[in-house]
Amino acid sequence: MATSLKVAVVGAGVAGLIAARELQRESHQVVVFEKSHRLGGTWAYDPRVESDLLGLDQNREIIHGSLYKSLRTNLPRQLMSFTDFKFSAKTYGDERLFPGHEEVLKFLEDFAGSFELTELIRFNTVVTRVELVDSEIIEFEVESKTNGVNTVEVFDSVVVCNGHNSEPRPACDIPGIETWSKKQMHSHNYRVPEPFRDQIVVLIGNGPTALDLSREIATVAKEVHMSSRSVAPYAKVSKSQKFSNIWQHAKGKASEPRGSVGSAPGSGVQGVVTRGWCRTSFLTKLEVLDSVFFPYFEPELVAVL
Repeated sequence: MATSLKVAVVGAGVAGLIAARELQRESHQVVVFEKSHRLGGTWAYDPRVESDLLGLDQNREIIHGSLYKSLRTNLPRQLMSFTDFKFSAKTYGDERLFPGHEEVLKFLEDFAGSFELTELIRFNTVVTRVELVDSEIIEFEVESKTNGVNTVEVFDSVVVCNGHNSEPRPACDIPGIETWSKKQMHSHNYRVPEPFRDQIVVLIGNGPTALDLSREIATVAKEVHMSSRSVAPYAKVSKSQKFSNIWQHAKGKASEPRGSVGSAPGSGVQGVVTRGWCRTSFLTKLEVLDSVFFPYFEPELVAVL
């Protein structure tokens, strides 16, 4: 019979819940640390935004989630199922093939309840340090904080599932961006379109997030211009066939004081009020891990589970 280990799982999002379920099936003693008051990770919508919309201020309060209010999955629910717990066979009020984030969260809550995972979770608990204290027998010291109270415990293994959609990667690859004094924000801090009413907005990126946001913002904004490196540098500006106030541009530059954005001659956009960064660009941060242990993981340690 396999030895039962004491395992810490950091994060109660999708990865953390799956890890906890599989570890529990193998009769391991599992503790899940979750810094928020609920499970779901990135699928738990939070209407708050950060004080620094670009995420440059290291002293800001970091808001974990990046969901916007209207977000729907860009994968059909069949592909978001677990092997033995089908999303496609369930509905929680939103039967669409590409459901909203509320439906996904309810699915995860149902999953956690069905496998009795919720009682394994310590909510409102932040892991502040993970350190390998004995490499011979493999023991990890895990320090956590709950309501201001620090706790130190020893675990046989640690599974880090805290995600990487919380820390926006600073934008620095467009000439003139450092002198841009008008409003900028990373899509991490976008929730609803109303703040952009009657504005001229430039969105950087051409992926699913940029497409979603451009169409939603266009319902209230004066103009929406999408700037993307996937467009040839000197290509002509193209107008959306479905939206009269959306244009597609090549990757441009920022200039002051007119607030213009452009690339090819004659393609500049004047009077820009807001620039939004919609590239899937986040920093991967695992500060809780001991500096000696990260980023150099020892593959043989994985075998203990």
